[in-house]
Amino acid sequence: MNLHVEELTGTDGARIAIATLDAEKSLNALSLPMIQQLSEHLDTWAKDPQVVCVLLRGNGAKAFCAGGEVRSLAQACLAHPGEVPPLAGHFFAAEYRLDYRLHTYPKPLICWGHGFVLGGGMGLLQGAGIRIVTPSSRLAMPEISIGLYPDVGASWFLSRMPGKLGLFLGLTGAHMNGRDALDLNLADRFLLDEQQEALIEGLLQLNWQEQTPRQLNSLLKALQQEALEQMPDAQWLPRRQQIDSWLDVSDVGCAWRAISQLHNHSDALYSRAAKTLVEGCPLTAHLVWEQIRRARYLSLAEVFQMEYTLSLNCCRHPEFAEGVRARLIDKDHQPHWHWADITSVPEAVVEAHFHKAWEGRHPLADLTDY
Repeated sequence: MNLHVEELTGTDGARIAIATLDAEKSLNALSLPMIQQLSEHLDTWAKDPQVVCVLLRGNGAKAFCAGGEVRSLAQACLAHPGEVPPLAGHFFAAEYRLDYRLHTYPKPLICWGHGFVLGGGMGLLQGAGIRIVTPSSRLAMPEISIGLYPDVGASWFLSRMPGKLGLFLGLTGAHMNGRDALDLNLADRFLLDEQQEALIEGLLQLNWQEQTPRQLNSLLKALQQEALEQMPDAQWLPRRQQIDSWLDVSDVGCAWRAISQLHNHSDALYSRAAKTLVEGCPLTAHLVWEQIRRARYLSLAEVFQMEYTLSLNCCRHPEFAEGVRARLIDKDHQPHWHWADITSVPEAVVEAHFHKAWEGRHPLADLTDY
């Protein structure tokens, strides 16, 4: 079992449900069984009138969740070259359905996003009604390094960031701290790592029968007040104007060149971002540019439907499996990209990623925003 669940009873008999991702060695990477178990519990708690609030957290000090468990996915892709392996269809449908469930959950849902919150972990955090970050939080969408693309609803939240910051963070996989998360609307509250028990105790003391939103807000506000002294300095919002200027370009090739020229920049944040981009997957950069452009006018349900299409097509192409091999399996960090240069990726290949890779109805067609 990589998911631990418990229910605590408060002073007025109301129950607080706690779901803990419990795969500490893999930094709580999400496997298909974990996704399925969490989904089942969330459905049960949504229907149980005694459960008034859900807390989602991760075990261990290092991470809430460092992403999806992509090794087995990549191995399945290698076993089915040019095809969509059955595991991919099951995994992405279950993961995106879970993420959408979080976004539309009918009860207060708190996510404790400490430590690394990467990829699939961001999908969970961003779906929660109350997104908590801490001094240890490091948020990122680092898929460019493995030849995938920022999924789990990232098309939605990257396209809605100020200026070109979403594009920059999607292209570079740059890390954000707790202050950045608040600045960019990726978090709602900043608490100390050691305040989690105080939060749970506070939830158990609340009167869940009346004026619940006011009480919950007061609890979170008081806890945050104690934590503000340890808020890190903002990294990305103060750099927005400069990033907007660099990325004021007409196509992804120009964006790639603008960022790659920063590899010797005196600002370490810029030089690190440039290094990640240059070592990353050119096809991913094309997908990031296109997903952000398209998602601007999509609903949340349409975003997950688009990303499902993209993800299955990524599994049909060689870049994803090669990226995971180089970064996570062999760990030689020398991916041999099929299209090694930003200008060599055919437009038709990029466009094909947005066309369905299955017969019949969309597997997520029943997601609806109304």
